[in-house]
Amino acid sequence: MEQELDRQVRGIELIASENFVCRAVLDALGSHLTNKYSEGAPGARYYGGNQHIDAIERLCHERALTAFGLDPACWGVNVQPYSCTSANLAVYTGLLQPKDRIMGLEPPSGGHVSHGYYTPSGKKVSGASIFFESMSYKVNPQTGYIDYDKLEERAMDFHPKILICGGSSYPREWDFARMRLIADKCGAVLLCDMAHISGLVAAKECRSPFDYCDVVTSTTHKNLRGPRGGIIFFRKGKNLRKRAGSFSQGDENEYDFEDRINFGVFPSMQGGPHNNHIAGLAITLKQVATSEYKAYIQQVKKNAQALASALIRRKCRLVTGGTDNHLVLWDLRTLGLTGKIFEKVCEACHISVNKTPIYGDNGSISPGGVRIGTPAMTTRGCLEEDFEVIADFLIRATQIANNVLKEHGKVQKEFLRGLQNNNDVIELRNQVEAFASQFAMPGFDV
Repeated sequence: MEQELDRQVRGIELIASENFVCRAVLDALGSHLTNKYSEGAPGARYYGGNQHIDAIERLCHERALTAFGLDPACWGVNVQPYSCTSANLAVYTGLLQPKDRIMGLEPPSGGHVSHGYYTPSGKKVSGASIFFESMSYKVNPQTGYIDYDKLEERAMDFHPKILICGGSSYPREWDFARMRLIADKCGAVLLCDMAHISGLVAAKECRSPFDYCDVVTSTTHKNLRGPRGGIIFFRKGKNLRKRAGSFSQGDENEYDFEDRINFGVFPSMQGGPHNNHIAGLAITLKQVATSEYKAYIQQVKKNAQALASALIRRKCRLVTGGTDNHLVLWDLRTLGLTGKIFEKVCEACHISVNKTPIYGDNGSISPGGVRIGTPAMTTRGCLEEDFEVIADFLIRATQIANNVLKEHGKVQKEFLRGLQNNNDVIELRNQVEAFASQFAMPGFDV
């Protein structure tokens, strides 16, 4: 545990899905709340002695709706999911029958496996594809942007029961209004998995899925900066939406998501909730509703723009040519590298990135790029000029990778041996550690 803390303090964390929580969240996660079993919902538990746990979970509900500016008469929330993947599966379980159809963005295009995916050989790689029928939509291979016309064409052929928007490595805004129209046209429930942009949504720094979607899921630990877990929002009350995509003057039938989704979470998919996580999430959501948090998210976006500009100036190819949010998708194939090789070099230099497929590459065997995000280092206090320095470190890592490839070849065992006691690696690692150690570590530095 001490070694892992040392790695976090002295390294540069650029994985887009990671962040650093505050001391209060760490205290909640390590608290006595983990001792209590609380299967069920507030006021309807399977065990006695839950009056204080009920109060914590109700407070978390209230703060979740406040953080995203939602009317409690129109939206409900479940804060018990253990992750966003389990939140998504709970939604499918609650709203669908086995073998019903779902449609989401494919992972090679920046989607997530929990939205359903088959490998080219036909292997089902997530529960979503094992228990439900899935068909994916894709980005335009030339631009890297989602092709909404082809998406609509596929949706009208496939007729999914749930149409999913949201991804794990898509650097641009989503056209939720267009997704709503497509969902209405093919008769689907519209689900947004906003795990990667939930902080931007809360801070009103990107388009909001709540204006158009029926159900919204998220993780709680990425740019929300909370404990590791999931959350589900669902419409409730009168359904005032017409088929044309507006939420007014329609047939006033009632949404039936609340009981079905809650049952999908418990008892269908989970047992007792993690009360320590729910308390940590309640703390996080109070912070999310502040002006300080909005300023943080604004800086995250500025830093992503600075990083994108710095890499483009150095002749790097970014998918879509830039970013609208907190991450960039860097295509390393133009440099003769793979994401896997580059990730290993960065790791040796105490920089954390993660390899990711680029549309059109053989992603399952050798991903052609890396996903780089700014939330974690922004939490530690990095500004635009610091990401200029980080861009230089990354470019030097590509040079090291190419030099080691020339000397030791592509066989992983030989390549990794070439990184050991490599003077260029040692020099860059020392500079990375000196740079990163300047910045505070939330939860530990006063």
